[in-house]
Amino acid sequence: MSSDPAGAPAELPASLDDVYSFLGPSGTFTEAALKQVPEARGKQWRAVNNLGEALADVVEGRSVAAMIAIENSIEGGVSVAQDALATIPGLRIIGEYLVPVNFVLVARPGTTLADVRTVNAHPVAYAQCHQWLDRNLPEHGHLPASSNVAAAASLFEGSAADAAVAPPGIVDHHDVVVLADNIGDNPNAVTRFVLVSTTRSVPEPTGADKTSLIAELPDDRPGSLLDLLEQFSTRGINLSLIESRPVGDALGRYRFVIDADGHIRDERVADALLGLRRFSPSVMFLGSYPRADGMRIEFDQRYRDEVFTEAREWLASLTDEAPSA
Repeated sequence: MSSDPAGAPAELPASLDDVYSFLGPSGTFTEAALKQVPEARGKQWRAVNNLGEALADVVEGRSVAAMIAIENSIEGGVSVAQDALATIPGLRIIGEYLVPVNFVLVARPGTTLADVRTVNAHPVAYAQCHQWLDRNLPEHGHLPASSNVAAAASLFEGSAADAAVAPPGIVDHHDVVVLADNIGDNPNAVTRFVLVSTTRSVPEPTGADKTSLIAELPDDRPGSLLDLLEQFSTRGINLSLIESRPVGDALGRYRFVIDADGHIRDERVADALLGLRRFSPSVMFLGSYPRADGMRIEFDQRYRDEVFTEAREWLASLTDEAPSA
């Protein structure tokens, strides 16, 4: 069932361009990220049960875009999202959004902290709260949930859990009591979300951009990863993220999820992608888009656009025939 940001049922939209998918139900951090998208305001928001359903909405035309979590400042990359982007063709990242993350422990009315034996929590949320839970509930068990809001909702749906890890605003959506506030192990935790679509257009460069891609190593040999990294270092490009994920067809075969500072229309980035394409048997361009933090990219001016343009013109001049007399 589709729903608007407030969670109320809604009629099917006149155009699928008006539909955005997010991990529901209403009240999740993913919904908080979608609220940051200007183009999504006033449009239809479709709450889904998992990341696979969100991306299927986009690929199969039920939504124009989907918001998914891609990285957390504590746990690193979200592997299920990285693997999905690596294996589902045609997806593009068109924007990124940051959401500060903290959690509360909630329960059914009448429950006390001393009553809690089992906690329902999304695996990523549980990982970010496990130190608090281990310290305050040393004998607790964990039941995984599909989302942070679903964990709280399950308390009223026959769940065996006594409590749930949920977002601070959960009390606006469910009749729960808060047993403890700020149970996240790191008060500075932030989750990075990306808006994914099938559009082929690329946002214009802003000077504060990021380029995401996935590349495989050509073979398993000493120095192979160094060869990959040199495609960026020799062009003065900083990598803000690089994580390995198994390709899955054999042991020792890995692909690398990469975020590079800059835009595909920057000469240094374009030249690096050309070098990477010559080197790697598989390169997936996931998109160039504005950074969520708006931080302008600083780089050595030896790699500014004009240097690459002049070099190409110089090379072309070497084979130009001299004008006839």
